[in-house]
Amino acid sequence: MEKEESQNNPSTDQNQDEIKEFKKPDQIPDAENKPENYQESTEEAKEPTSEEKIADLEDKVARTLAEMENQRRRFEKEKEDAFEYGGYSFAKEALNLIDNLERSKHVLENDDKLKETEALKKTLEHLEIIKKDLISIFEKNNIKPIDSLNKKLDPNLHQAMMEIEDDAKEPGTIVQEIQKGFTIKDRLLRPSLVGVSKKVTKKEEKTDKNLENSENK
Repeated sequence: MEKEESQNNPSTDQNQDEIKEFKKPDQIPDAENKPENYQESTEEAKEPTSEEKIADLEDKVARTLAEMENQRRRFEKEKEDAFEYGGYSFAKEALNLIDNLERSKHVLENDDKLKETEALKKTLEHLEIIKKDLISIFEKNNIKPIDSLNKKLDPNLHQAMMEIEDDAKEPGTIVQEIQKGFTIKDRLLRPSLVGVSKKVTKKEEKTDKNLENSENK
């Protein structure tokens, strides 16, 4: 009976043959039968050598030292600026004193009631003394007025407010100073407000020639 059952069930024999075939040593996926190009993940991330570690540390130390040196220089520059230009805002505000003196002088000089009086003369003299004292105090603190008249316009020191026709001067020459400018050490405190010369227009030249011709006739 058993023989007959085994003969009648060929699938059972086939399954047993597949199990035996699977258990063959050459088909078991052990370490010896792995492909040659196979690498473990730990092997892919190779650990750096001692020389590479030292080189990396030296690079980091050099970068850190360079950054520290840059910070030191910045701190030194900020400290010097604070010492040299700490009174920058105060000095700029103090210039209003000179401006107010100039305005007061101008108003008094144009007052018809005071013209040619001894009181006006003495007042103007006192105002001029105060102005000179202020400028002297400024200069002792490295605040100096900008020399503008008859100079070429310098955008770093002057600000042109108007153009004045003048053939006697080279175009761009400062012929009028509206407001005096100042520097503090090597830094601009405020620019000079000025008027610069320009050539007389052709229309006016023709008009002048016509007038000359008519007078000659």
